[in-house]
Amino acid sequence: MDTHEFQTIKAEVEGPLGRLTLNRPDRLNAIGATMLQELAEAARWFDTHRDLRVVIMSGTGRAFCAGADLKDPPAAGQLDREKSWLFRREAGQYGLRAADALEQMRAVTIAQVQGYAVGGGVVLTAVCDLRVVAEDAWFFIPEIDLGLPLSWGGIPRLVREIGPAMTKELVMTCRRFGAAEAKALGFVNRVVAPARLVTEVEELARELIAKPSVPVAITKEHVNAVTRAASAGLTPYADGDVLMSSVSEEESRAAARAYREKILGKR
Repeated sequence: MDTHEFQTIKAEVEGPLGRLTLNRPDRLNAIGATMLQELAEAARWFDTHRDLRVVIMSGTGRAFCAGADLKDPPAAGQLDREKSWLFRREAGQYGLRAADALEQMRAVTIAQVQGYAVGGGVVLTAVCDLRVVAEDAWFFIPEIDLGLPLSWGGIPRLVREIGPAMTKELVMTCRRFGAAEAKALGFVNRVVAPARLVTEVEELARELIAKPSVPVAITKEHVNAVTRAASAGLTPYADGDVLMSSVSEEESRAAARAYREKILGKR
């Protein structure tokens, strides 16, 4: 087995099967700037393994991913006025670059989702090629309640997966939706009993590995090419700039303070 050491994630490759594990269980695998940079690095590392066929993305502990870390938000670097504008702009692009790197990996990726997938956790689910979730999993996107637009390429990815109307509803209302609704929307491939989640994902991975490698790789690239063509013009290149302008607004700051007090007060 080949492994790569990171602070916030685990990356392992054993022959044709790889595993990418979000590894901050004490924070419900919340995403900070370090994790975003490590996810992009892990994607590049996986691509150095020419025999790798499938990568399973999962989260350690009770939740897949609780979204942005409210105690150490990924956007914090964008507010550091002691840093140059170029540095702050670069910090604003961490999320988009991580999402793009994961989505563009050569291997087929499978999201294994238990517990909660929140905000950026929904985006991480969306960048995977296939998604298997536990029956008791929940999704929601609280960015607007935080006074922020959904970034990291989340909007075009959700429009691609569930259409414009449902994207608007789920992002604007910030409401929770369960595994059954996610399946009905076409956002996930399979919903399974929690006790079966790991086994189901492993079996799916082995099934894909047993298929002829070239047609599988071509199918992934072909489908991705079609979806890119269908969403021409829906480019998220300025997500980081939009986020940088949003976090500096007092209305957004007030919303973020209120949300943090409500959520962190429950923990």
